[in-house]
This record gives sequence, structure tokens and C-alpha cells, in this order.
Amino acid sequence: PFAAEFSRSGIKAAHSQTVFGQIWLVLNPTLLAAVYFFLINVLGGGGGMERFAHIAGGIFVFYYFSGAVASGATSVTGGGRLILNMAFPRLLMPLAAVRTAFFRFLPTIPVYLLLLILAQPPWSFTMLLGFVFLIMLTLFSMGMAALFAAVQVYFRDTSSFLPYFLRIWLYVSPVLWYPEQAREKFPDLANLMELNPLYSLIGGWSDLTLRGVVPPTSMWVAGAAWAVVSLVLGSLFFMSRERDFAVRI
Repeated sequence: PFAAEFSRSGIKAAHSQTVFGQIWLVLNPTLLAAVYFFLINVLGGGGGMERFAHIAGGIFVFYYFSGAVASGATSVTGGGRLILNMAFPRLLMPLAAVRTAFFRFLPTIPVYLLLLILAQPPWSFTMLLGFVFLIMLTLFSMGMAALFAAVQVYFRDTSSFLPYFLRIWLYVSPVLWYPEQAREKFPDLANLMELNPLYSLIGGWSDLTLRGVVPPTSMWVAGAAWAVVSLVLGSLFFMSRERDFAVRI
């Protein structure tokens, strides 16, 4: 109940003073996808609706991930009064941030479905397996949010560096390019790029939801491994530092 209410208040507060209000939850990533599509395809001399659907779908899930991590990083330092005045599991704060990011992500799903209809992919029930990668991405986000929330308590500049770190992470993830292009365009760095957790998590999501292609077994194994390792290690690190929060905030 605490995490749900904490998350709900954050959703209501977002863009509450703007004309478009909650519509920005969809407009923001959609416009960003349009900008990247223009830069990569129009100026590059090619591209169609499938390409735009791929970029938009990747941006939508990456926005979900980056929003969860960025909000989670400031969840503890921004909730000082709650920590000082209430007794509750502190881990709920970064988890509530992930919940908030998830509900902000939900309105983008109908937009993505519309883009898929326009792109006319080969429809199949296999596409529904993409939600398995979405679940794994959620677990991975929980661990990363918990990790950065604890780090932010000790290093307050973390939230200032995080946007640049996440932007670089976007460029090296299969959002603006297809997973198989890693070996074609970057043969020397392909193995290194595949060590990126989002290579498997977002790559598997794109392959399944856009093209109905079942990713190789290595993607499923890597995605599940990154999700479990991130959640376990991030949560354990957070809980190991939990006693210091009240003193350092």
C-alpha cells in the first residue's frame, strides 16, 4: 500500500501544471523517436514505417527503464522526511519509483500498437513473448534503481551524472539500430556490445514485438541472468546501507 500510494502521488504530480498534462507521457518519447528517425533515416537517405516503429518501440521501453533508474536514484534523498518520521522498508522507495515509471510507460503501448499496424509486420502469437522481456527489464530496473538510490545517498552528484550515463547507454543499445547490426557495422566491438544488458533486454523486445522473430537462446539466458543479478545485488547493496540513510540525509 505504501509503495502504491507513493507512486500514485508521483504520477498525479507529473506535468500537473502544463496544458497537455499527462499527455506528455506519450508525447515526450514519441517526439524524441521522431527526431531520431529524422536524423538516422531521412538525413541518411532511407527508412520507412517499420524503421520508425522500431525506434519508437525502443525509445518507449528505454524511457521506461531510464525513468525508473533516474527516479529511483533520487527516491531516498528526496524522501528524507518519510525516512525520519516513518518506519517502513526503505527498499519500497526505489521500487515505488519503478512502479511510477511503469504506469507512465503504459500509455505508450497503444501508440506502439498503432505504429505496428501501420508498419504491417507479420502478425503472430509469438509477438506476445515480447512481454517476457518487458518483465525481465522491469526486474533489471528494480535492481538498478535500488543500486543508484543507495549510491546517491553517499555521492550526491550521482543524479547529475546519471542523465549523461543513460544517454550513452541509449546509443550503445539496440534502440536506434537492430541487434544483428552490431556485428555488421561494429565487428570489432560486437562482442563487447553484447555484454550490454539492454542488448538482450531491448533487443529481444524489438525482435519479438516488431518482427515476430524468436531471439536466440543466448538472448533469453542473458536477459534472465541480468534481471536476476541486478535485482538481487541491487537490493542487497541497498539493504546493507539502509541503516546509514537517516544519518546521511
